[in-house]
Amino acid sequence: MLLALDLEEGLRRAGSDVVGPAGSLRQALELAETEMVDAAILDVNLGGEAVFPLAHLLGQRGIPYLFATAYSGMDEIYPPDVRSVPRLSKPYTIQQALGTLRQIVGA
Repeated sequence: MLLALDLEEGLRRAGSDVVGPAGSLRQALELAETEMVDAAILDVNLGGEAVFPLAHLLGQRGIPYLFATAYSGMDEIYPPDVRSVPRLSKPYTIQQALGTLRQIVGA
C-alpha cells in the first residue's frame, strides 16, 4: 500500500486526478463501476486477490490500464487475454509510471 500511496502522490504532483488507491479487489471494482476513469494502474495482487476481474471489467469498458507488478517475467500467472497488457516492473519510478500511462492513453 505504501507504493500505491507514493504513486498517488507522484501522479497528483504531475497534474493527474487520482481515483483510489483501492486496498481490495472489491473496492477497486466499486471505484471502476462508479467513478470516471480515463486509465488505471493495477497491482496484480490486491490484498491477496488477483486483480484480473478488474482488468476484464476495464477492458470491457474500453478503459486502458497497465499492471504494476513484481510478477513481470511470469506470464503463466496472467490470463491469456491480458498477457499483452503493458507491465511496470517493481520497483519503478513515477517517471516510468507516467511514461507508460502516456503510452496507453495515446498522449
